[in-house]
Amino acid sequence: MNTLICGSLAYDSIMVFPDQFKNHILPEQIHILNVAFLVPEMRREFGGCAGNIAYNLKLLNGKPLIMATIGDDFEPYAQRLESLGLAQTHVRRAPGSYTAQAFITTDLDDNQITAFHPGAMSFSHHNHVHDASNVALGIVAPDGRDGMLQHAREFHEKGVPFVFDPGQGLPMFNGEELMHFVGLADYVALNDYEAKLLQERTGKSLEQLAQNVRALIVTLGAKGSMIYSDGKVQEIPCVQAEQVIDPTGCGDAYRAGLLYGIVNDMDWQTTGRLAALMGALKIASRGGQNHAHSRDEIINRYREQFGTNLE
Repeated sequence: MNTLICGSLAYDSIMVFPDQFKNHILPEQIHILNVAFLVPEMRREFGGCAGNIAYNLKLLNGKPLIMATIGDDFEPYAQRLESLGLAQTHVRRAPGSYTAQAFITTDLDDNQITAFHPGAMSFSHHNHVHDASNVALGIVAPDGRDGMLQHAREFHEKGVPFVFDPGQGLPMFNGEELMHFVGLADYVALNDYEAKLLQERTGKSLEQLAQNVRALIVTLGAKGSMIYSDGKVQEIPCVQAEQVIDPTGCGDAYRAGLLYGIVNDMDWQTTGRLAALMGALKIASRGGQNHAHSRDEIINRYREQFGTNLE
């Protein structure tokens, strides 16, 4: 059975400015800001939440099925998905648009200036969950606003359990809309910032929100994660990475482990630990999809880390 991943496919253009922004942005001239940064170093990565989650789930030999909208410039990404064996059955082209993309400039202090163009993401509601077959689990990850609302509703109508993962899309919704998502979802996944924002907008505590779903998961970076389920809170330890290179896509890697554990009926401690391990493996390489580990390597790392077998 497939895991349907509704979310974005995107290009990430990452540039490094070999200086500090503060040396070129003058506070007293901020009202007439007009600056240009020379960026000799640049790389382009394949990204987007749906792409990153599917990539990591594939590493685990899961069965990801991507549902996303893309633009006229998608051919290089299409070739990559084909090489990875990731089906494009529900990857829909929006003619006359660009694939979603982020342009990120980083200075020597790791400050970032980012411009994000949603492009074809805005047409995500043209895809329908009902068109996908043999789906055991789904996830509504950051995507176009209308698409996220529609896909959550369609998962619920189809009777397919799904994870609500609002990510950076959370600010698009008010408290009532967010409670609607929580009411339809079976699981909610957030980072610590998103968890605080969700509480502020809904007026509900995490414990109260968790009463509406089978589990509510909050990642805490280096502090691990927390899983609220059945009136209990389970603490999941952080996995020490071999080296910390780039956090881009770590949350998506975590969610792949989460989806794998849920669809394979693993308990929450095992599921959370696998998710934490996937995040640690990702952070040791640049970009969201450049780490390459076989399923056997992941299983061995799990055993080394936790002293128990994954299977």
